Amino acid sequence: MLRIISLNLNGIRSAVSKGLLDWLPEQQADVVCLQELKAQAGDLSAEMREPAGMKGWFHHAEKKGYSGVGIYSRHAPDRVVEGLGFADIDAEGRFLQLDFGRLSVVSLYLPSGSSSEERLQIKFGFMERFLPHMAALFESGQEVVVCGDWNIAHREIDLKNWKSNQKNSGFLPDERAWLSRLFDEQGWIDVYRRLYPDATDDCYTWWSNRGQAWAKNVGWRLDYQIATPEIASTAVTAAVYKAQRFSDHAPLTVDYDWQL
Repeated sequence: MLRIISLNLNGIRSAVSKGLLDWLPEQQADVVCLQELKAQAGDLSAEMREPAGMKGWFHHAEKKGYSGVGIYSRHAPDRVVEGLGFADIDAEGRFLQLDFGRLSVVSLYLPSGSSSEERLQIKFGFMERFLPHMAALFESGQEVVVCGDWNIAHREIDLKNWKSNQKNSGFLPDERAWLSRLFDEQGWIDVYRRLYPDATDDCYTWWSNRGQAWAKNVGWRLDYQIATPEIASTAVTAAVYKAQRFSDHAPLTVDYDWQL
């Protein structure tokens, strides 16, 4: 069995202060994909770099306290790919890929477009350039799992208040249509939805810090494991962990009937 976890940390130092490193060994995960490190290499303690039986690889943003992705693994990768080859995207630390034999695991942090019109256009620019990269990954001959914070709720059942968010970034028609292209045109599988096609309240992975969003479960499903068909078909269970809070996102765990 292969267990993969994806989690947006909203700051690795903050998440560690909330018990992340005590929680991780209990999960017995093989691979843990992290987003929004908000830390440079020099900010990471030895335990953050190599927590309990795992080793970490990281793609930091150039800007301090911003973005960044990482992957913890119990297994040594055959290859590490840091960045997408676009200078502006890679400066924000948004893509890290580890290859284990015929399986590639990616930690992805897709930009948010909610803070300003400028950031929304940056998000769309990322999506435009990332689409052919996803196609190339799909056609690479590898089995691939792309984990991360996609900052898009795909369908109406993927967020509580869909009617009032149709003009907000994260649920815009163009964003949702872009995700549909990954599934319908390229052939990627939304692993959680393959297992639980009708899940609503249990599917959310992010809650606004405003109001009573967490207490009332007014959430969004923004964190996905999107996979090539063969490994997606081996997914046995998926779960969003909500017993503890490490950030404004919750960990998404998927178990695959797959051996590294």
